[in-house]
Amino acid sequence: MSASGHDRVVVAPSLIPKRPGDRIKTDRRDASSLAKLHRAGALTAVWVPDPGHEAIRNLVRARLDTVRALRRARQQLSGFLLRQGCHYGRPAWTKLHRRWLTGLRFAQAAHHIVLEDYIQAVEAAHARRDRLTAQIEAMLPDWALAPVVAALQTMRGMALVNAATLIAELGDLSRFANLRQLMAYLGLVPSEHSTGASVKRGGITKAGM
Repeated sequence: MSASGHDRVVVAPSLIPKRPGDRIKTDRRDASSLAKLHRAGALTAVWVPDPGHEAIRNLVRARLDTVRALRRARQQLSGFLLRQGCHYGRPAWTKLHRRWLTGLRFAQAAHHIVLEDYIQAVEAAHARRDRLTAQIEAMLPDWALAPVVAALQTMRGMALVNAATLIAELGDLSRFANLRQLMAYLGLVPSEHSTGASVKRGGITKAGM
């Protein structure tokens, strides 16, 4: 549509104004209603990331999936060791811990097979995580929002991957007019039903102002 010269806007369905009592829904009536609301400026447009931003977002999410897979593989290995009565008693997943794992001995040969398989799963997930981290670092310089990622890293505790993940999910921060809009986008605005002197707030909602 854009290539044909037509302007297009993606609208949040939950924020489309609806008249109370309107129980007739047809494609024709919906199209007419949307056209009138759009002309009046009553529709809330949804920000659509460009292909480059979507690619970085997919790369960041792939790394997050790998982090979860690594955590799951470690938990499975730890669970197996606990069932065999093997307790390390020190900070795990260090070089000393790896040396301790290779030195374990079991009465059943099958347990050695299981141990090696779990160790290989942990090492594969670890290598994949490091590989995707390196890919994120390599792709960032060509990203339009790379300066924002670099600025975030000046904050204490905000490393490259954390900053890239935050901006990949939030997008261009300039699209938020104020902090309230950003909090609403993150779903951190509590639900509220207040009137007069009565103030009642509930759990967080996915939208708010």
